[in-house]
Amino acid sequence: MQMELPASNSPAIRRCSSKSLPPVNSHSRCGIQCRKVVDISAPSLSRTRKPSRRISASVNFPCDEHLEPQKFGKKKWFHFVGVGGSGLSALAMLALKQGNVVSGSDVAWSGYMDALKEAGASLYIGHSETNLQGKGDVLSLPDAVVVSSAVPSGNVEILIARSCGVPVYKRGAWLGKITEDYNLIAVSGSHGKSTTTSMLAYVLKAMGDDLTAVIGAQVPQFSGANVIHGHGRNFVLEADEYDACFLGLSPHVTIVTNVDWEHVDIFRDEDAVIEVFRKFLGQIRTGGHLVLNGDRHNHNIDAFSLLNLPKEISEALDDTESLSAYLCSSRYNITTFGMSSYNDWQASSISSNSIGGCDYKLCHRGRAVVDISLQMPGVHNVLNSLAVIAALSVILGDERQVYESIRMVKSHIKNFKGVSRRFEFIGAIHGYHIFDDYAHHPTEVRAVLQAARKMFPSKELLVVFQPHTYSRLAAMKSEFASSFTETNQVIITEIYAAREANFWSISGEDLASSITSPPCDFIPCLDNVVDRLVDMVSKDPYHQMVILTLGAGDITTVGRKLLKKLQLIFM
Repeated sequence: MQMELPASNSPAIRRCSSKSLPPVNSHSRCGIQCRKVVDISAPSLSRTRKPSRRISASVNFPCDEHLEPQKFGKKKWFHFVGVGGSGLSALAMLALKQGNVVSGSDVAWSGYMDALKEAGASLYIGHSETNLQGKGDVLSLPDAVVVSSAVPSGNVEILIARSCGVPVYKRGAWLGKITEDYNLIAVSGSHGKSTTTSMLAYVLKAMGDDLTAVIGAQVPQFSGANVIHGHGRNFVLEADEYDACFLGLSPHVTIVTNVDWEHVDIFRDEDAVIEVFRKFLGQIRTGGHLVLNGDRHNHNIDAFSLLNLPKEISEALDDTESLSAYLCSSRYNITTFGMSSYNDWQASSISSNSIGGCDYKLCHRGRAVVDISLQMPGVHNVLNSLAVIAALSVILGDERQVYESIRMVKSHIKNFKGVSRRFEFIGAIHGYHIFDDYAHHPTEVRAVLQAARKMFPSKELLVVFQPHTYSRLAAMKSEFASSFTETNQVIITEIYAAREANFWSISGEDLASSITSPPCDFIPCLDNVVDRLVDMVSKDPYHQMVILTLGAGDITTVGRKLLKKLQLIFM
């Protein structure tokens, strides 16, 4: 089964034409009476905003820095520099599945490299000229070198490749190249990208679409972990704003789950984030579609602000009318989703279910369509599923059949189990349940803790949080300090530095001392955290408690180490 998006040069999707806009304050959009239409296809960046938080950005070279692209045939050799990361490892795996020879290097081994090695990639620890020397039946030099955004431009392998005339691509440019001949469905947003991308890919594949997909996280239900290699026309891609790499894409459909100041080492403030997302919307192909979270928030930044609506309209919106009445682009269609009933797709009557997730009633423009069940907890996952459903309504096309199609796919949505390290259950022993989550931003921490509290209302909740990068903690220490109100106890570890040096002279202890409630301890070393937890559980093994580890670094090892030690004691 193939689900074809319309070609960009002759789109079949209904869209508003700027030429047909009447000079009066009325317009008909897809059969809906409109009172005032705002063209958002070329938004102004000169909005008046609240004073924004700032932090010094790191030096980085442009995302599109690469030699002129060339067309590759079959059986080429591609070398990936920084292959141990989630983003580049997925691209390396896709290249392998497409029948190419793949090599790669990184400064340290990662779990992502295990699957690559098993699939046949030649992998190296450390960067060296010898990594680019051919072996066996391959040529003496790679056909292209693909570079992670985290790798500096002075890397020896980059310099050698350029000196030998080998094309060098930043990750964003490579993504643009390998997706240019597909119907690209790009999932962007500061939070929820991996879950939304993988859920959409899972549902499409379950419906019979022979798609290709690349996700920035491991998906247990995918045989390729974070890659699906198909032969159809659709390509579902997690499109990351880091280093502005998504600007190399030309999507047919773009999803924006939300917008937040997440990569403080790249973007100087919230305005810079809004600016790069607006540029990304400019990459949508003519006749394409924008699927966007239309909910408004009280803080400085959200996806709603990308719509660039005049203040008098955004302030006048309420739940009695449709946001669609005010939206039109001369280049692409717009569909919104969210909790507010003015969105095209909305969730209501959200409740916990018996399978550890959420149930809700799906509504379309105020009309109840179907009841949806998720295996994943939390309002944030309800929003992720709404993004998937809104995107499916676009991909499936005929609005007359959309309701029936959504009713048919509800079982696929229910069967989706989620992504690794997203409230992942590690194990249980006596009264203790151990979970692990990737949350490393205040918004993410609050979301997962609210979900945990909803799922386990009667259990105590102990959180072990490892701050990720010095720059993020320096910029958001006060926001982090107020993010743990749903917990009973907090342990803060030392900061996971990742790619950074500590120019801010900040420590995890600074965060721990800023948390006034609940009780908080600073334990820098992860092994000492495990020992503390083992001692606590040993003294009262039947106490009812959830232990949740949070962070994007090696904090993920704590839960499994803890479970293993407890099993040796009690089993």
